[in-house]
Amino acid sequence: TARKSESKASDESIKTSYIESVLTQGSRPVSVYKFCLDIGIKEEEFYNRFGSFDGLENFIWKGFIERTIKRLKADKAYQTFITREKILAFYFTLLEELKSSRSYVLFQLEHSKKFDLIPEYIKGFKTEFEAFFESVLNVAKGKGEVATRPVIDKRYPQLFWLHLGFILLFWKQDSSAGFEKTDAAIEKSVNLAFDLIGKGAVDSAIDFAKFLYQNKIK
Repeated sequence: TARKSESKASDESIKTSYIESVLTQGSRPVSVYKFCLDIGIKEEEFYNRFGSFDGLENFIWKGFIERTIKRLKADKAYQTFITREKILAFYFTLLEELKSSRSYVLFQLEHSKKFDLIPEYIKGFKTEFEAFFESVLNVAKGKGEVATRPVIDKRYPQLFWLHLGFILLFWKQDSSAGFEKTDAAIEKSVNLAFDLIGKGAVDSAIDFAKFLYQNKIK
């Protein structure tokens, strides 16, 4: 990368330069010093903002989900959706955000084979993700759209986090035009998830199991 004269940089310009460096070099810059030298800023400017490359990557990923949630909250139609529709809208909007940086996202996913082993760069993203789902699902439980089950229902956000891992891995391998297959995978898997956490067959099975246990034949 051609070195530029030293100048003030914004969070966004540092982010853009970092992504460009990673994708053109195929790896992280060798050091913060070298990276700052290449983009023409003082090293202290970087450290005042991010502290490390891990901090910068965390900023990048938090930006994906923060912009997603901001877009949803600004959509008047979203406020009228039932919970299943809100979750679908979230995933579709998030994938739109990720698509704009797909090469970078895929680069990082290549280095994270198991999504449940949380790398540093995605911890802030995960916190925002689970807080969003906890909020949406708590409202859904109040409306009766999602079943309240002792112990299990508190883990719903974590289960959706694993679900997101499935979606990202599917999207990573999807070569269909406009990622149509990923859209179908999202819809089908969300429908299945709500069949499981909604009031229905699972609750009937649990009630029946309780009945059999309480009235077992001696």
